[in-house]
Amino acid sequence: MQTVPENRKVSPSLVFFTIHGMQFGIGILGFQRAIAKIAGYDSWMSVIFAGIMTMLVMWIIYKILAFGETDLAGTHQFVFGKWLGGACNLLFVFYFILYATTILRSYTEIIQVWVFNDLNVFIFTLIYLLLCVYIVFGGFRTVVGMMFFSVVLPSYLIILFGFTLPYANFHNFLPLFDHSVKEIILAGHQMSLTYIGFESFLIYSPFIKDHNKSKKWAFLALTTSLLLFLYTAILSFAYYNEAQLLKYIWATLSTWKIVHLPVVERFEYIGIANWCLIILPNTALALWCGSRLLKQTFKLSQRKGVIILSLIPLIVVPFFKTRYQIEHLNYVFGKAGFLINYLYIPFLLILVWLAKKYKR
Repeated sequence: MQTVPENRKVSPSLVFFTIHGMQFGIGILGFQRAIAKIAGYDSWMSVIFAGIMTMLVMWIIYKILAFGETDLAGTHQFVFGKWLGGACNLLFVFYFILYATTILRSYTEIIQVWVFNDLNVFIFTLIYLLLCVYIVFGGFRTVVGMMFFSVVLPSYLIILFGFTLPYANFHNFLPLFDHSVKEIILAGHQMSLTYIGFESFLIYSPFIKDHNKSKKWAFLALTTSLLLFLYTAILSFAYYNEAQLLKYIWATLSTWKIVHLPVVERFEYIGIANWCLIILPNTALALWCGSRLLKQTFKLSQRKGVIILSLIPLIVVPFFKTRYQIEHLNYVFGKAGFLINYLYIPFLLILVWLAKKYKR
């Protein structure tokens, strides 16, 4: 496996921004409805459960890398061989294409519903993907730099959730444990779409100067994501009654309607515009990971790979027109993310361990 030059690597502390930035994307705008359908007001416990499971998978990822392979492609080749390992790489390439497609179509739907009803989806997607390709052309360090700004600059939006406190009714959470453990676990399963993204660490780990030192930053990022999702869920559950939670598709956006400032009347427009900066590096990193796997599998230059991969969302995104189609796209992506993170990656650890033991 070709080693990465030191001047192309980033500091271990920046892993915090890559992992948290990938998780804090489009999912936080409307995850409340999905989990409340199953566990009601008890679904705040599902947020904690899903976050703990995410940390467990992250621990497994570090264990896989500790066996000596630098990244996912190297691990696949070691376990499955050249051809079958290449086929597994392709599955992850399609997964990252699905990631980019889902983010783009979900965000364009929000713009269509809240801001511009007659938005040309194809033109917006084209411009957005051109920006993503331009970022990826700058290299991994440029992608990480954009991820840093996507976390730091819009962080003020977190404070705005506090505007719901004067209208909050925390008696909504009573009685506690009103749902079964099974329902809480199933609601945690619905959090897959919100928490996924951290698995990309398997692809870009060779670009971290010392990924062992990055472990504390990775778990700090996962803890921060968990606390932010929990904070958002509790304030949303206290603000809305259960019928409203099931009605609002984007509960987070709807809470911004109550924010009134002297200089702006409709603050949700500001929030939606700021969210563009949040999901831009998400899409760019997904395309970078997919093109990186293409380069390792087919020896295709990463610049050509990212252009090829960008064409797929550009063609596919405009075909999703209705709410049902977009919701189904999110459902498929959530299932794919769940299978990869919580089933395939633990299974891969077992295979790596067996392969190491057998080859010795």
